[in-house]
Amino acid sequence: MFVIKEKKFLSPTVAQFTIVAPFIAPKRKPGNFVMLRVHPKGERIPITLVDSNPTDGTITLIVQGIGKTTKELLLKNSGDSIPDVVGPLGNPTPILQNKRVVCIGGGVGTAELLPITRALYESGCMITSIIGGRTKELVILEEEMKACSRELVVTTDDGSYGKKGVVTDPLRELLMNGTSIDAVYAIGPLPMMKAVADVTRPYEIKTYVSLNTIMVDGTGMCGGCRVTVGGEVKFACVDGPEFDGHKVDFDELLMRNRSYVVSERVALERFEHGKGTCKLEAIQ
Repeated sequence: MFVIKEKKFLSPTVAQFTIVAPFIAPKRKPGNFVMLRVHPKGERIPITLVDSNPTDGTITLIVQGIGKTTKELLLKNSGDSIPDVVGPLGNPTPILQNKRVVCIGGGVGTAELLPITRALYESGCMITSIIGGRTKELVILEEEMKACSRELVVTTDDGSYGKKGVVTDPLRELLMNGTSIDAVYAIGPLPMMKAVADVTRPYEIKTYVSLNTIMVDGTGMCGGCRVTVGGEVKFACVDGPEFDGHKVDFDELLMRNRSYVVSERVALERFEHGKGTCKLEAIQ
């Protein structure tokens, strides 16, 4: 069992958890994730490792309550336990040295972006960060991102905070103004990462995207997280999660990620209306 040492809400639907995991904490690197289950009969979900403290043996996770399992997790409080947390999994993010980079985070994707931005900052990179959300309450970790960026731009779709627009707008402005950029790191919803890759492609700027696809075991054995990259089949959990955004078949990935929309909606509705567990969870 993994004890929740601390929990705090960053917004009404996003919470930060500090969890005691002494075997994971010292091995965590930017880009790694864990697979966890909220209860023994629940589904496994991938959550990025935002931070860790090897001294006190804790890891930090940031979770947005969207589906049944993540909303279940948000009901957990300090002192509660999580039965399964497995990791660190995935390959560490490639960290450039002394380069001019742009880090782009959309919504809770900023949580995944933060450890990467910190590592780039520590490696001597000159960083412009762009973070955004649909509304002000979905913009998270602004101060933390500002601390490791030369410049920080905030956008919201509705204009309730920062610049009105989407995260690709400031990126496009930088490129049109002739700013030299060695690489872009983008993490967020799939349509956002696809849009970033479309903007940088004509400039041939290396663009890293983090693919949080459908995962079941996180070890490559189930094949659930397969993606097509450069015409080849890859598995996000063991070959990624970072890939060259210009080579990812986003249209195929978007279609695959919609495979379980109906099942996910039914499970969430049953959970929110207190109708118990789904049939799969009842099989034991």
